Amino acid sequence: MLEIEIDGKQLQVADGSTVMDAANQVGAYIPHFCYHKKLSIAANCRMCLVQVEKAPKPLPACATPVTNGMKVWTKSEAAVKAQKGVMEFLLINHPLDCPICDQGGECQLQDLAVGYGESKSRYQEEKRVVFNKNLGPLVATDMTRCIHCTRCVRFTQEIAGLMELGQAFRGEHSEIMPFVEKTVDSELSGNIIDLCPVGALTSKPFRFAARTWELARRKSVSPHDSLGSNLIVQVKHDVVKRVLPLENEAINECWLSDRDRFSYEGLNCASRLTKPMIRQGDSWQETDWQTALEFAATRLKAVVAAAGAEEFGALLASNATVEELYLAQKLVRGLGSDNVDFRLRQTDFSADAVSQGAPWLGMPVAEIADLNRLLVIGSFFRKDHPLLAQRVRQAAKRGLKVASIHPTADDWLLPVSARMQPKPSEMVAALAAVLKAVADAESKSVDAALTVLLPADMPAEAKAIADMLLSGRQSAIWLGNFAMQHAQAATLRRLAQEIASITGSSFGVIGDAANSVGGYLAGAVPATGGKNAAAMLSESLKSYVLLNVEPSLDSAAGERARAAVAGADFVVNLTAFNSPELRAISHVMLPVSPFTETSGTFVSCEGRAQSFVAVAKPQGDTRPAWKVLRVMGNLLSLDGFDYNDSEAVRADVLDITAFPVANLSNTLDGLTVSGSAASAGIERVADVPIYATDSIVRRAPALQRARDGAAPAAYLSAATMTSLGLNAGDAVEAKTEQGSARLVAKADDTVADGCVRIASAHETTAALGGLSAVVTLERV
Repeated sequence: MLEIEIDGKQLQVADGSTVMDAANQVGAYIPHFCYHKKLSIAANCRMCLVQVEKAPKPLPACATPVTNGMKVWTKSEAAVKAQKGVMEFLLINHPLDCPICDQGGECQLQDLAVGYGESKSRYQEEKRVVFNKNLGPLVATDMTRCIHCTRCVRFTQEIAGLMELGQAFRGEHSEIMPFVEKTVDSELSGNIIDLCPVGALTSKPFRFAARTWELARRKSVSPHDSLGSNLIVQVKHDVVKRVLPLENEAINECWLSDRDRFSYEGLNCASRLTKPMIRQGDSWQETDWQTALEFAATRLKAVVAAAGAEEFGALLASNATVEELYLAQKLVRGLGSDNVDFRLRQTDFSADAVSQGAPWLGMPVAEIADLNRLLVIGSFFRKDHPLLAQRVRQAAKRGLKVASIHPTADDWLLPVSARMQPKPSEMVAALAAVLKAVADAESKSVDAALTVLLPADMPAEAKAIADMLLSGRQSAIWLGNFAMQHAQAATLRRLAQEIASITGSSFGVIGDAANSVGGYLAGAVPATGGKNAAAMLSESLKSYVLLNVEPSLDSAAGERARAAVAGADFVVNLTAFNSPELRAISHVMLPVSPFTETSGTFVSCEGRAQSFVAVAKPQGDTRPAWKVLRVMGNLLSLDGFDYNDSEAVRADVLDITAFPVANLSNTLDGLTVSGSAASAGIERVADVPIYATDSIVRRAPALQRARDGAAPAAYLSAATMTSLGLNAGDAVEAKTEQGSARLVAKADDTVADGCVRIASAHETTAALGGLSAVVTLERV
């Protein structure tokens, strides 16, 4: 520890600290622009100049290391004079357009100009003008306002992982610009808006929508992935206008993914359902809540009585709240059925009978920084979990080594030390080879039930992954979305569990949605004898209840799921949106609130329960889904539906103060495993695109215009394309046993040979059906 005196206050700081660090510790504010606690030190704005004893001139606080016995003055005459001089230079070319600037009211330059600027400029010459840059549909530019702090440049390189912005030219001719007129396509690009201390980079969807002082700021939690990022939702006249990150070092730090930041546009789309509707013949009629609920309860009771409870089931969204999931399963079981599931994209349910609890990450997110070895199995990691990938990226800079087993070699923008790239049908064999390698290296026996999977030959890649895992002090193994949606997901999970046991690694499941953990805790899965999501969608039941589900886009079955639900005698749909598919399959549509208009709880992948309240009034006649389910339970004369608020519902499910929450386990005991047969054709590798994960994101116009929102294509390696006689750019028809889709063939050598990557969760590919299938490709 070193001793330092700042403005007469004595303190001790760690060796290696800067004067800025010490000032923050003692509560002495030093004006700054380029400094940010999460970015490297640039020291190019010079606004943080301070007086240091025995120094011949003021020094930048952000870049000056503390020495023992140092004395610093931040408010002395010399320091203030230097800071005012810097401010004068910064304002020389800055436009006087604060009244029309979107940053007005939350601008660091504006604030500091009041304290350190003069009332009149001595600069009389013509100001420079910089042309704006096209950074894409999310970030708007007014580059004349730029003060060259380079926060955006450092963020794209250091946090997002790819330098998409740079600074060109020198002196007053300096410009921040993308490379070769490219757009900024990072899934974290919106953070440069927050980082920009002036109005050079602003939100394009929010542009000119409101002034910052007109907005009410309310806390919430993101529903789009399993991290549970903390949000500040800004509202004007009960309309969500903007979403910003709420800093939480244990979860999302001070960052937010673009999916979480810009998806709010979907909340205000034209297809919002705001009144209850009943289908009469081929037409839909708006009605009041009393009529709609009584009609739904009466018909549902009649259909269940006539066909039997086993012909009734509920399909629930995995980003519904714990309270909604709990009441939905309670309603289903109250009517005598056990057919309820929220895992709509899962295809293998053999682990249900032997699972010890809800699958979770197996460790706190904040401890990722302490890992030095990580194996990720079956994950489009960077796009599926942008902020988890960012944490791993930072850990990789400190020595974390990462390995991957996945059919694609997506660029995660971090070093991957070892990689296996099997076809989907070879995933089990690849993981079994790693198990054999670690068992041989440690001279340990493998569970007898798994020995049938162990290969005779060991690929070099498997040994490399095993050596990497065994060389670490603190290691983890994670199963991603693709692995959990795999046709042999349970076997992959059991193999990963065994590898973790032998190597002493933490073992976990990342989870694909806000309540991938909470759904289990709420009981929204079938017990023994009940039908899971795949069984409910393989053939039509007589009646369904849907909660925020669009079957063809939200389930693994695709178009077959839509057809199964459409074949039912009666379907009650609790939904926030009105779409042609929902009208075609439903008999009653009840408008329920999205996460911004209801209270509830999400349980993140690390087992953290986070409750939130409504940040805006419900649109039209929309009602919270937990209230709708409570009233339906009462109308159906079911016991246990007398709740006054969502907190009372939550109390029946979990203790929100516990972290991690109870009943979490990734352990499988007694699972019957089996190998997989080699596939004879081209195998589909299906991802769920980052901007197609749920109904809100799919309706956000700006996200759909981004590069990651582009329509699906057929991506093949050059070798696979040559074997099929195809060329990049060819129009092809992809066919499976269930249907076909017309796509454009594109070359992508990150895809394993013998595979074609075709995205799911999109209307153009829904007819192909399941997430894994043998695909025939023909030029058209």
